[in-house]
Amino acid sequence: MIKGKKVIVVLPAYNAELTLKKTYDEIPFDIVDDVVLVDDCSRDKTVEVAKQIGIKHIIRHEKNKGYGGNQKTCYDKALSIGGDIVVMLHPDYQYTPMLIPSMVNIISNDLYQVVLGSRILGKGALKGGMPIYKYIFNRALTFGQNILLGQKLSEYHTGYRAFSKEVLEKINYHANSDDFVFDNQMLSQIVFAGYEIAEVTCPTKYFDEASSINFSRSMKYGWGCISVSFLHFFCKNGLASSILYRKNK
Repeated sequence: MIKGKKVIVVLPAYNAELTLKKTYDEIPFDIVDDVVLVDDCSRDKTVEVAKQIGIKHIIRHEKNKGYGGNQKTCYDKALSIGGDIVVMLHPDYQYTPMLIPSMVNIISNDLYQVVLGSRILGKGALKGGMPIYKYIFNRALTFGQNILLGQKLSEYHTGYRAFSKEVLEKINYHANSDDFVFDNQMLSQIVFAGYEIAEVTCPTKYFDEASSINFSRSMKYGWGCISVSFLHFFCKNGLASSILYRKNK
């Protein structure tokens, strides 16, 4: 807990058996109150490892719901157990849990309601082994998205994010895709709702056990991001409407 606010870390897991413990062991439990792991019908022993290391809140999807579907369950559970600040951390050890204190401090002090761990600020991405085609893809997409959304973010594609309870309750994340474009839809919703987004420099690691989508999935994801950005632009300018931007009651 920090400044009286309950901090929940959510782990959207899929075949994370080999990296889960390493990720979990670096979570700063002096400020983190609870951990939620949602296993998206893994084919390995992710759930067994989660039980062994003492994760209390474990949910297993009996059918694979996709990356976005996994996150929906994560956020629903975090809110249901009283989370005031929710940190989404991939359990594949690609992002360091050691940045959690910095991210939640920003939110707990009401400076920003959303914080991203950016691989692009500094030299973390290429230094950490990001494939060059993904780096170029990331920079090109981000450039276009910033223009259409009217932002100046360093990247929209990080999987390391922290949100206030207020944001999660206000945006309609259940209307989003169950696939990887969920992340971009969520940022679009946050910007559309008028929230500003903070970023902190985040080192990253690319290695065999870290999750990553292949080239064809990357292309599908890229087109999805472009579509979301144009939809955002049209809706913001009164040229279209979408359920994505309807506020929760």
